[in-house]
Amino acid sequence: MHSWTFDDMPDLSGTTAVVTGANSGIGAVTALVLARSGARTILACRDPERGARALQAVRRAAPGSDTRLVGLDLADLSSVAEAVGHIAKETDGSLDLLVNNAGVMALPLLRTADGFEMQFGTNHLGHFALTHHLLPLLGTGGMSRVVTVSSLAHRIGRIDFGNLDAARGYDKWRAYAQSKLANLLFTAELQRRADEAGRPVLALAAHPGLSATELGQAGPRLAGRTWAAKLERATRVYTQPASAGALPTLYAATLPTALGGSYYGPRLLGGTRGAPGPARMSARAQDMDTARTLWDESARLTGTPADAI
Repeated sequence: MHSWTFDDMPDLSGTTAVVTGANSGIGAVTALVLARSGARTILACRDPERGARALQAVRRAAPGSDTRLVGLDLADLSSVAEAVGHIAKETDGSLDLLVNNAGVMALPLLRTADGFEMQFGTNHLGHFALTHHLLPLLGTGGMSRVVTVSSLAHRIGRIDFGNLDAARGYDKWRAYAQSKLANLLFTAELQRRADEAGRPVLALAAHPGLSATELGQAGPRLAGRTWAAKLERATRVYTQPASAGALPTLYAATLPTALGGSYYGPRLLGGTRGAPGPARMSARAQDMDTARTLWDESARLTGTPADAI
């Protein structure tokens, strides 16, 4: 059986894509491959300097590509709203692909600019609001896709509606798992609503497996444990590179036969580590009652219309 690689990427000329967290790791690889494949690619990054360096790196590696940079802090809803205005201008009013990739992991208890627990607020609510605001641009030029990056950790996640703000106790790994489960529930409910409304939007999800990125170092650094950050860097020898971790995201973004609501991840195929294919979701990730409730609560928290689609 053929193992899907970057060489299988289709020609994306004439399409426009937005990648959040495109300044490093899987997001940087995703943006580069999309740009090389001909897509107008917008790098949505929180840090202006790192974003500018990432933009220049993509332009060097993909000369002649149409690449842009937009500032986006998912932990600040005012930044999300401002970024949407810039994206609308850069896309000429039509968006073919939104990759909700940015995220944080296992942080000490922190708050977003709007008072949300940082992991839930960034990984889920920030992307929820961004996607909502970009809905008018999606599907205007044919079928569009929203690919949201989840994690294997979703399998241990539970949505605790009574403690989404971590007011009644906090565990960094439970909070992370909850946010990644929320990514999958959001994907399922977005697809259900798109189908019901007859909107040409495919909502899909992916996970990178165990990949060598900077994601695992932020938590130890913020907690003042530099030894833990160094240990995390040392363990990278046992994980796949970010380039392999990006394969499932790009697979979901471009596979012609992908069905809405699908979830992809790396798997062993013909001895090739990291080859993308269907991934297993937990039973909680397929609970549509929870997905609907989460959607309504997320809309309330972010101040977006629950019936936007």
